[in-house]
Parts: sequence; C-alpha cells; structure tokens
Amino acid sequence: MTATDPLTVGPYTFGSRVMLGTGKYSTLDLMDEALAASGTEVVTVAVRRVKFGEQDGPDILSRLQGKYTLLPNTAGCFTADEAVRTAQLAREILDTPLVKLEVIGCTKTLFPDVPGTLEAAKQLIKDGFVVLPYITDDPVSCQRLQDMGCPAVMPLAAPIGSGMGIQNPANLRILIELMQVPVIVDAGVGTASDVTRVFELGADAVLLNTGVAAARDPVAMATAVKHAAIAGRLAAGAGRMPRKLYATASSPLEGLIQP
Repeated sequence: MTATDPLTVGPYTFGSRVMLGTGKYSTLDLMDEALAASGTEVVTVAVRRVKFGEQDGPDILSRLQGKYTLLPNTAGCFTADEAVRTAQLAREILDTPLVKLEVIGCTKTLFPDVPGTLEAAKQLIKDGFVVLPYITDDPVSCQRLQDMGCPAVMPLAAPIGSGMGIQNPANLRILIELMQVPVIVDAGVGTASDVTRVFELGADAVLLNTGVAAARDPVAMATAVKHAAIAGRLAAGAGRMPRKLYATASSPLEGLIQP
C-alpha cells in the first residue's frame, strides 16, 4: 500500500482517492477552485437538483464535463422505483453508466433505506449500471450489495451533512476487513483529520461535500483534504505502534553512564 496506488472501481481507475460533491458552494467559481485544489478526479452531481442548459446563468455541467468523471447521484429519492428512474435519466443525459445510488429512508436523519437500496441496486445492475450504493455501515448489507455486483460500497461515517466524523469505527473496521471491493466512506466527514482517520482505518476512498463547501475557506479545506488523504494512506501502510497502558521510555535505560 502506498499513497499513490490507483483506485480501481469496476472498469474505472483513478489516481486520486478523494471524491467531492458539487453542492452548497456559494458560487460556481468557488466550486471550481475547491475541486481543483482537492486533486479529485470524481465529482458527484445531484441529477434532480442540477440545472441543465443556460438557466439563470451558466449551468454546473459546463464547469465539470471534460475535467472530471461525473458520478450522478439519486439524492432526494425515497423509493427504489424513484431512484431507478432518476438513474436512467442521468444515464440518458450524461451518457454514463455510473451512478451513486441513494434511497433515503428517513427525512430527519437521511439514513438509507436498506431494503430499498438493495432492490434498486439489483434492478440497476441488471440494466447495465455501475452502481455505487450509499448504505449504512452494516457489513451484512454491504456484503449483499457486493455479491449482487456492486463494484464498491459507500457506507456512511455519520449522518449526511453533520460533519461529526466517524461515529462507529469498529463497524467500519469490520466492514473493511470483510469486503473484497473498495470501501468509499461517504457522509458526515467534516474536516481533514476525519479524512486521515478514514484511511487509517483501511478505507479505499472518501467522498465529502459539506465538509469542504461549508468550511470558512473551502479552497484551503480542499487542499487540506488532499494532503490528509495522502497522510492517512501512508500511515495505514506504515502500521501504527501498539497501544500501551503504561509508559515505555523512548531512550533505553540500559547502558547509561552512571553519574
């Protein structure tokens, strides 16, 4: 494992392991700067919220196409059928089989509807999509998605937009150890140290939006996230020292010259 190992997701290969959303930026120019500073190669686009064409100024897609791999998502969908229709619309408009599948089960927490996600994933895979599902940090659900053909899974770290960071590191560690496809930690990542922790746990990639877009300085945060991902990946490969309850002298006591 090195900081520069490429990330392979199905038929796609990426140099960067940071993925960013494109919502919540105060201006499109600021979005452009932040995306560039992060070094990301993959950006998510909410199909149901994006403006296509010249409506009230330049549309967001004109800023992204040709620069990044677009990962359309089904944000705002609350049933499997709704998510499938949205994914099909995205493929028609953007000419890509990639989709970040979101089937939301609760309007307050925005947690995924696990049965709905499984149902929609099964339909979309059958229809030729490359499905990256947003899902709970439940190893059983993630394994089922893997087994049905998802080339990666996207478990949440915390509720969407909360910025609370990883709330259940034990579950994520178990999940990462069991999975044979990339684990892309998504949702709730609030700052660069969260990103480092994601990679120290062994995750393959991270996706965040609000953590960058809602920062006081989004461009500086995007830069920090880029370096945090490298640091976390290097630390994971290096292997941390064992934790101990009591102190161990950094310098050996043996062989000291007695006064």
